[in-house]
Amino acid sequence: MIAPEQKARVTYDNILRLVDDPDVRDPIKYLRAREIVHYQRFGDALRVAQDQMNSKNFYAFNPSFDKPSSMDDRSCR
Repeated sequence: MIAPEQKARVTYDNILRLVDDPDVRDPIKYLRAREIVHYQRFGDALRVAQDQMNSKNFYAFNPSFDKPSSMDDRSCR
């Protein structure tokens, strides 16, 4: 999700380099600022999600799901 915001910001920067009309520049500046905020919020959300995953290690091992079955025991012998 972060890459589209960066791509949009670069697009708005390029438009601002080409356009002199204030009626066009003002909305583009607003949209560029909004993309910057989106980028920051997605980064914050990703950081929080990663911190939460690491704190309880949800995805590395789930004892109730990852129990070896009796068939797995037999096939390993």
